[in-house]
Amino acid sequence: MIAIENARLFGELQARTRDLEESLEYQTATSDVLKVISRSTADVQPVLDTVAETAARLCGADLAAITIREGEVYRYRAASASEADAEYWAIVRQRTIVPGRDSVAGRVLLEGRAVHVADVSADPDHALPEAVAAGIRTVLGVPLLREGAVLGTINVARKRVEPFTERQIELVRTFADQAVIAMENARLLGELQARTHDLEESLEYQTATSDVLNVISRSTADVQPVLDTVAETAARLCGADGGGITIREGEVYRYVAATQAVAADAEFWETLRQRTIVPGRDSVAARVLLDGRVVHVADIRARPPRQRIPSSGRPCASEPSSPVATASPGGWRSEAGSCKSPTSAPTRTTRIPRLWRPGYAPPLECRCCARGRCSARLISRGSG
Repeated sequence: MIAIENARLFGELQARTRDLEESLEYQTATSDVLKVISRSTADVQPVLDTVAETAARLCGADLAAITIREGEVYRYRAASASEADAEYWAIVRQRTIVPGRDSVAGRVLLEGRAVHVADVSADPDHALPEAVAAGIRTVLGVPLLREGAVLGTINVARKRVEPFTERQIELVRTFADQAVIAMENARLLGELQARTHDLEESLEYQTATSDVLNVISRSTADVQPVLDTVAETAARLCGADGGGITIREGEVYRYVAATQAVAADAEFWETLRQRTIVPGRDSVAARVLLDGRVVHVADIRARPPRQRIPSSGRPCASEPSSPVATASPGGWRSEAGSCKSPTSAPTRTTRIPRLWRPGYAPPLECRCCARGRCSARLISRGSG
């Protein structure tokens, strides 16, 4: 009797020791995950990787994976895959998960609770052939919940039929809570950083506006310092490489101010200052004048200039020798000129109001090739 009692007590002692060791291991693992969370406030990926590896190890699982919501679907973001399962995980990472009955993760998303399947090969609803091909049998899925919303899932699996214990299920729930904490921390930090950036940007804009007003107050008789300051400040605050300002001079517009980056190239800046801008489609500035509104072009090289084919179907034989546009008090006038093309015909005289207005450009074109101003020379005259 004494021997039997000793054996019973020794067995209870061993069981209690195993429980204490297991509890200590669980607490240590939980503490390790919390440490990773504290170090990864802005990046949630290290936390997800640690949770997947730790969950698989402590639950005696062969595989563990975490899915995260991306828009309207869920994707696998972390896994504890070994080299032997590399092909399986390469397939799984490309898969999008939606709430449904065809997978354990889909059921967790559908029901918002833990789902435990003892043998997926015997489950008629399970429809992931790659899982069966990989030898997966027992699967546990636990949701990542925040205020009732399912942010993702933690899935642990065994390649044998061996259901997880209640203690292991609770451990995975704890890991799910920790993953949600890490995700929430990252989200809040992102929002805080975005708000801080917005406030800094607003302050910078207000300071720049104040600087321009100070220049205006000091330059009552000379507008050039104001234009220079506006061009430089606009480029700096918008992260632009350069910028310029055009002002109307009579019937045309000319560049009168530019950023230091543009003006530093003396030859280019001198060429730009000599250019006359009129409403049209050949430049962004010309389009602004034509439309009277903001024009934003994402890539000026992406859209080739439009080419118009003459009615004859043949290109112009050469540049016209003298189609000329003249300016008079009554407006612009296109004078007849000669063109070497056999389809040459006199151009019509067109009068428009003296000042440019949005939505209208003078039809300075050679009728023979209809190419829009067709190398016309703009000559300023004092009278018609």
